[in-house]
Amino acid sequence: MLEYLENVSFTAAELAWLESTKRLSESTLQRLASFRFSGRVFAVPEGTVFFASEPILRVEATLPEAQLVESRIVSLLNHQILVASKAARCRLAAPKAELIDFGMRRAHGAEAALLASRAAYIAGIDATATVEASWRFGIPPAGTMAHSFIQAHEFEADAFLNFARCHPQGVVLLIDTYDIQRGAKRVVELSRQLRREGIKIHGVRIDSGDLAEAAVAVRAVLDRGGCTEIRIFASGGLDEYSLDAMIAAHAPIDAFCLGTKLAVSEDAPSLDCAYKLQQYAGRPVRKLSQWKETWPGPRQVYRHYDASGYLSMDSLACEDEIIDGQPLLHEVMTNGRRLCSAPPLQEVRVYCAEQLARLPPAYRTLEHVLQAPVKVSQRQHQLAAEVAQLAH
Repeated sequence: MLEYLENVSFTAAELAWLESTKRLSESTLQRLASFRFSGRVFAVPEGTVFFASEPILRVEATLPEAQLVESRIVSLLNHQILVASKAARCRLAAPKAELIDFGMRRAHGAEAALLASRAAYIAGIDATATVEASWRFGIPPAGTMAHSFIQAHEFEADAFLNFARCHPQGVVLLIDTYDIQRGAKRVVELSRQLRREGIKIHGVRIDSGDLAEAAVAVRAVLDRGGCTEIRIFASGGLDEYSLDAMIAAHAPIDAFCLGTKLAVSEDAPSLDCAYKLQQYAGRPVRKLSQWKETWPGPRQVYRHYDASGYLSMDSLACEDEIIDGQPLLHEVMTNGRRLCSAPPLQEVRVYCAEQLARLPPAYRTLEHVLQAPVKVSQRQHQLAAEVAQLAH
């Protein structure tokens, strides 16, 4: 989002099209020709856990500037927060398993796939099958083989051999195209031949049926054949609930590949991420629409921890209130320029893991949390009442 704000401008072609619509005045077109964002931005550090109704971003700019960038800002924040939240829930459900992003083919477009990979990696996913995300963001790449590769061969064993020889590093073979147990037995047979060629089979993937039951059967075949080091990967419509169930059942699955339900956050495909005017020309304002009320004025969130280091409460306060606790919003941009470069994505990922670890057990559950641990300050309540009284 900061990269967007630093670089947003209008090209000659865009200005020519806008002029052709006859919807903008000449003075407006001239302003757009030289448009650059010149405001200030305050934000919580990327990877921070936050709760409903908390401000995570504040833009201070002239109204035309702030209004023009609204849709793009909300689009970038909403989608990535959504996927990161889904990924974090998967990580909480499977704290020790390897998790891989397989969501590109189900994402809503190429940019969505890239940003989903990035957001998921921050929140705890270990690798991605979206190669461009690996190139752009430094996310570890991962992948297996396709059913079509096996079907293109007359014999399944030939497909396994050819794939392993073409991709000798980190070989993962897909064994359920025809018969899972027969596929597992073929892997055992071929592992000896490939070992002699200096190729090690890293894992097998199952993609259909009762994955927990299939994993037990496959593990037994592999272990009997002396292939105890071969890992089992599972894919096929997985989310945090299926991960939680399989781990509770002690299914011998080492890695989970998450596709559709991660990339589109299937059970909660949208967030109510809002961008609202809080203050204009020094005058606090608020929206009073039923079920869409807002708090007035610039605000700050203070985080509190208990003696054990767990998050205990957030205080939602006016910006200039002095409250004990850790302030979450920090200035990250002034005069349209970032105050510091973005931290490496790996550092953001580590920070996010620390944030999740400091959530108390009640907020690590997959069940719906009825009330967020957020307290609104008395002064913020008083300001809201004063602004509401003056509204007309």
